[in-house]
Amino acid sequence: MKDTLVDLRSDTVTRPTPAMREAMANAPVGDDVLDHDPTTRRLEERVAEILGKEAALFFPSGVQANQTAVALLSRPGTEVILEAGAHIFHYEEGAGAVLSSAQLHPVPTPDGLLTPEKVKDAIRPGSPHMPLTSVVALENTHNSAGGKILPLEQARAVAGVARGADLAVHLDGARLWHAAVATGHPPADWAALADTVMVCLSKGLGAPVGSLLAGSRALMDRGWRIRRRLGGGMRQSGILAAAGLHALDHHMERLAQDHHRARRLADGAARVPGLAVVEPDTNIVMLDIRTPGLTAARVLEALRAREVLMVPFGPRRIRAVTHLDVDDQGIGRALAALEGVMEELGA
Repeated sequence: MKDTLVDLRSDTVTRPTPAMREAMANAPVGDDVLDHDPTTRRLEERVAEILGKEAALFFPSGVQANQTAVALLSRPGTEVILEAGAHIFHYEEGAGAVLSSAQLHPVPTPDGLLTPEKVKDAIRPGSPHMPLTSVVALENTHNSAGGKILPLEQARAVAGVARGADLAVHLDGARLWHAAVATGHPPADWAALADTVMVCLSKGLGAPVGSLLAGSRALMDRGWRIRRRLGGGMRQSGILAAAGLHALDHHMERLAQDHHRARRLADGAARVPGLAVVEPDTNIVMLDIRTPGLTAARVLEALRAREVLMVPFGPRRIRAVTHLDVDDQGIGRALAALEGVMEELGA
């Protein structure tokens, strides 16, 4: 990938900073499967403390962490209620059904945000002819909805409905750091609503690999075995964990810069003829193409020729995600490319 590219495909494309690489190189390590890697243990303890949970586990990916949570909280043949655009439903290869024999029950909403009323209506009534509900899964921020924040009070109300029905709650908090920085609510406030919470280090925070799942110590003891069964037992994982510790120390507060740049990108794109913009809550900008006959694929191809990368999110929708590898100059270049492409393609 050329350094001249403005890569807005995802906040996972970031490369470790020189300081992060130095932290990785100097990390004390051990065999995490045999007797615990010391740096991985530090990261797990640190994230558990941030989230207000008893324990946490380091995973190679958010998908594996989410699916461990599904396995922990559900039972075979039961349902997991989640918003219809949720990552667990759309982007995890049907893993809940394959690995946990759990059925996913998607609940459509107009904005990607579950409400207590919709969750209450989705809970099965206990009929012997229907599957039982076992879990409610939240997502914050909501990727498919454009990084939208599920407000804390709304999330609390949804969790309250779940608790009232004796259901477990999982929080897919891949971008929970963004919700916390944008609202000022500590991550532990959101995590307190859930039995398990997943957070990602490679989205926004700039670590090369890794997510964590946090919850009670009893759940994480069981989760350790599930993680290993899924192939997630790592050896000298402290080299990767050190990147996460560095990111937590140095890259958290700067997420506000990504939010500012996302708003700048959205405001500028809204003035480009042929484009409509979903106002961003955090670092994800959704661009809708209004020019008749023009597709996302054509726009993306033309943007690539101008060394700007975004991704399709539907036949006429494009997603751009701001992150620490795209500065103000990069946002300016992206806006200039969008203006040039839409003019070139007949907007």
